[in-house]
Amino acid sequence: MNDNRALAAAALSTAAPSLAMTEAAALAGRLYGIHGTATPLGGERDQNCVIEGADGARHVLKISNVSEPVAVVDFQIAALEHIARAAPGLPVPRVVRTLAGGTRGEVALAGGRACVRMLTYLDGVQIRETPRSAPQRRAMGGTLASLDLALRDFAHPGAAHDLLWNVSAAHRLMAKLDGLADPARRALAEAFMQRFIEYVLPRLAEVRTQVIHNDFHLYNVLVAPGDHERIAGVIDFGDMLHAPLVGEVATAAAFHMTGNADPFEGPAQFIGAYHEVLPLMPVEQEIVADLVATRHLVTALISEWRVVRYPENRAYIMRHNPAAWEALSQFAGISRNEARDRLLIAIHSKGRQ
Repeated sequence: MNDNRALAAAALSTAAPSLAMTEAAALAGRLYGIHGTATPLGGERDQNCVIEGADGARHVLKISNVSEPVAVVDFQIAALEHIARAAPGLPVPRVVRTLAGGTRGEVALAGGRACVRMLTYLDGVQIRETPRSAPQRRAMGGTLASLDLALRDFAHPGAAHDLLWNVSAAHRLMAKLDGLADPARRALAEAFMQRFIEYVLPRLAEVRTQVIHNDFHLYNVLVAPGDHERIAGVIDFGDMLHAPLVGEVATAAAFHMTGNADPFEGPAQFIGAYHEVLPLMPVEQEIVADLVATRHLVTALISEWRVVRYPENRAYIMRHNPAAWEALSQFAGISRNEARDRLLIAIHSKGRQ
């Protein structure tokens, strides 16, 4: 395993920090001069909490996993600051400076020193808590395309880091197949791993790459409380990296396979809206459906692997697992070409007009 891959595995093999909320609140006061009560937020690798002041003002305090390289934290901070300059109208968190004027601080934990960040809090409702609709999916697709356009010219040394959630490198999870106890699920996962290796890997050299959000799903996108079709926030930039752009689209589209009688209708609406703002190249269109399936494969493999190690965080780790297995079964019921055509129907219908 090379250094990047070792770091990627370490980030998911090292438990998240677990400061008591009173300690987190004290940390926010000491580093940022922001005083209030702390309440926990979910997180996979980091510890996140909301700091709410007596005046009702809220901020998000992020305490990084001790295995997270400082360069990666600085990359995520720099990306948010770049978006604020390049596309100030996009609803993303803003970086709050420390009392000393820095973009981050540090805290000593039992396992080592961890980076600490403070971000503005975005008001809104997680899309997962709202009814799905075609206009909402199209709003999400257009927003992600606008975000990727804002990031298109952004570069940072920390962007080259590795991440097991990188859908375009799914073949690195081959060893995780052996951990699937159910023979039917193992056979299903093996079939889609082979599909990725045969049809996607050879084409990745032909697609565009850039810094991507890489985690644009129903938990990380907020809508206005009174208007569930207006995007009010995009949060959690912790999975960002430099990777194929089509992987960004596929990762986000994968989360729209539930909520309709036709599981391919939602992703098709999302991809169509994305394409209107940031068109997919022909080679990207050819493999996007394969990568949607691959994202579900990655979700299934990583969640099954991690829940054995961190059963106390089962609810968070497994929140997407059932839908991932269901989606793989739905993909298995049709051919590659049919899956591609059904996901690109909005693009193809526009082309015929």
